[in-house]
Amino acid sequence: MTILTVLSANRFLLLRRTIVCVLAGLLIVYHCTVLYDLYLGVGNHDGLYDRTANGTPKSYEYIQSALRFVIIAGLTLVACGIRRALWVMWAGIGALVATHYWAHFGDIPVAFTAGRHPLSYLKGFIFPTVITLLTLLPSRPTGSR
Repeated sequence: MTILTVLSANRFLLLRRTIVCVLAGLLIVYHCTVLYDLYLGVGNHDGLYDRTANGTPKSYEYIQSALRFVIIAGLTLVACGIRRALWVMWAGIGALVATHYWAHFGDIPVAFTAGRHPLSYLKGFIFPTVITLLTLLPSRPTGSR
């Protein structure tokens, strides 16, 4: 292996890690913002959730909040380079999308289902798929010796 090949591989690895960290960071900020708006912010996150009469969150919100914490933890560990955390990230995201379908087809009164196509919830898999592919790519170029 020449020095140029090693430098090129290191740059490619650095670029991949940067993209993973940026995408994971965006998702972490998004989920933290949703949690902040839900519990500490003014209002109820643009009317996404209907509240009970006294303004406290319903159990559906608690389930989604717990899943968002799982996603945040998984993404943080993935951004730190722990590959096994991909399982945590995917479990949280898969369960969160499942709860969106539960709300869409169930009798849960949430505003985010109004006027949405059922396939629109699958866009939540785009960033995690890119993060997974970039994380699981081999770190060294495979070439003939």
